[in-house]
Amino acid sequence: MNILFVSLGCDKNLVDSEFMLGALTEAGHQIVDDEQEAEIIVVNSCCFINDAKEESIETILEMAQYKETGRLKKLIVTGCLSQRYQEEIFKELPEVDAILGTNSYDEILNVINDVERSSFKSLHTLPKMKNKRVLSTPGHYAHLKIAEGCNKNCAYCIIPSIRGPYRSVPMETLLAQAKELVANGVKELILVAQETTLYGVDLYQKKSLHVLLDELNKIPGLYWIRIMYCYPEEIYDELIDSMIRNEKVCHYLDMPIQHANDTMLKNMNRRTNQTELRANIEKLRSRIPDICLRTTLICGFPGETPAQHEELMQFINDMEFDRLGAFCYSPEEGTPAAERTDQIAEEQKEEWKNDVMELSEEILYDKNQSMIGKVLPAIIEGKVADENSYIGRTYRDAPDIDGYIFIQTDEQLVTGDFVKAKVIGAYEYDLIGELV
Repeated sequence: MNILFVSLGCDKNLVDSEFMLGALTEAGHQIVDDEQEAEIIVVNSCCFINDAKEESIETILEMAQYKETGRLKKLIVTGCLSQRYQEEIFKELPEVDAILGTNSYDEILNVINDVERSSFKSLHTLPKMKNKRVLSTPGHYAHLKIAEGCNKNCAYCIIPSIRGPYRSVPMETLLAQAKELVANGVKELILVAQETTLYGVDLYQKKSLHVLLDELNKIPGLYWIRIMYCYPEEIYDELIDSMIRNEKVCHYLDMPIQHANDTMLKNMNRRTNQTELRANIEKLRSRIPDICLRTTLICGFPGETPAQHEELMQFINDMEFDRLGAFCYSPEEGTPAAERTDQIAEEQKEEWKNDVMELSEEILYDKNQSMIGKVLPAIIEGKVADENSYIGRTYRDAPDIDGYIFIQTDEQLVTGDFVKAKVIGAYEYDLIGELV
């Protein structure tokens, strides 16, 4: 059968899609990228915020049209939207033929083969995927999902309800996956989970991300290991030590904090405060002076006041994050925050988000200017058309969310090459370099 896959949402969802693609190809199915040729279309959906939910529904309806205009026989929906709205999908979207929950993507072949119309396994286990992944990222980097679910229950987040409690993937499974990925050309592994910092607490009764890093660092042919989604209050000394001693671990940490005002953090059900945030950031920069810190913030959470927004702005100014993303609060049904009566007007949310991003751009511009003259390792992502210039990423840049370094050279490079580049120019998000 010709099967087309549409993967929406986060990189954790993308890993699920890649395992499903692996199962389908091993079973002899053909993966296509032309909707007109697809006999089966699978939409791996997202519903983390309202915009993602709308995108998922619009994509499902768009794909359903190929039952009339193409060869489409079956439309399957997997992922977060199907987990959260099982009954509603079959009732409101009769175009959908089958659905799988977030923990049932290992049943994709049974759905394809008409063995079952839906599957929703317990959210307290892990899917049993034995097949190889088919990467949808460029071949030189891949995401390694080290855990599933979350126990934090932040007031704005629906993830624990649709992904279940925190479950670490056994270390031997991760190391086998990592070695196979590297053997197939992957040079950078990006560790992802709803929260990476708690890896191992359920399986080994203690935080074990540092042990995983030690083992991954031993894999021949692997160049970079990048850590995403670290809750600031869970960052621990042994993790910092492992980042220092393991040369393959990028001095980069993604640390979503969401806000800096203590009342806002408490209302969000976050487990930290501004004093602790400042102390953790100071420790990281003291122990790892060249560390690149990324964070994300929510603007317009219910009850936020202008004074609290200004406190956040001052905190951003003081901390000078190297990378920063800001998002307007989105009320999600079934969460405590959505039930609050002190919701913020959309116009105010946008205004505050713009304030944050404008300040961040000023900080990023100054930081990038300070990089001029430095020599940085970079991985090549591609060539600039009709120019003697290549697109690269430094250790300070995660794919798709951070900036690039544009490297000028007459040499012939290929995607996945590691080079050294001297920074000769800088903008708010990107650097200009020349090959050393």
